[in-house]
Amino acid sequence: METEDARTDRLGLLLDQFDRAREMAQVRLAGLSDEEYLWEPVPGCWSIRRRGEAATPRAFGPGEWVLDLGAADIPANEYAEVARQAAGGMTVAKIADDWSVSVERVEQILAHTGAPEPDAAPVTTIAWRLGHLHYCFAGGWEWTFGERRQEPKLLVDFTPSAALALERFWAVIDRWRDSVATLTDEQLDTVGFSQYPYGSDPDDPYVDVLSGTNLEFIHHMAEIALLRDLWGARFSVAG
Repeated sequence: METEDARTDRLGLLLDQFDRAREMAQVRLAGLSDEEYLWEPVPGCWSIRRRGEAATPRAFGPGEWVLDLGAADIPANEYAEVARQAAGGMTVAKIADDWSVSVERVEQILAHTGAPEPDAAPVTTIAWRLGHLHYCFAGGWEWTFGERRQEPKLLVDFTPSAALALERFWAVIDRWRDSVATLTDEQLDTVGFSQYPYGSDPDDPYVDVLSGTNLEFIHHMAEIALLRDLWGARFSVAG
């Protein structure tokens, strides 16, 4: 169903939301320099680094530059998702495998009561946030519309060039968006239409996966926008 001004069907709403977010993001990323792209505002940031200089134990990528990734764990803001997965019938072993943690860790989280303690999350650079989104969208496309064979963490050749990273990123985003636009209602309702191997995609209707993908894009782009604001104000002195 459509109105004269906007679509109101499920796919139309999600595409319109994504398109508006993408338009705002592209404007906010205009003029990104290499220095700003790699800027580490505090010590201990996660970023992209040369393979021999990786600061984290699970940094990954197929080429010379890798994306920082720390030890496997389930962050506090995902405890509710773990509980949802268990309530939906996923076994503790499957949840543990999805999150790359032990069965004991999942059991500990499921037994947790009260509000979880906030995570001491690392600060990440614009390069890291953009790289994270890039491999998520590249992997999401491969395991939904592609051959479903390639390891998502090997799909993106990370680069210290902001211009090249953005060129590659928008190409992946546009391919993903074009494929999503072809979906039928039946495909939106299909559980496991995406077989993306990290997370709960194989256990969810694809419309839920799309909603989560929009959220991932929006919140990381908002973080990038804030980092750009901080970069621009870094030499400001209160008067």
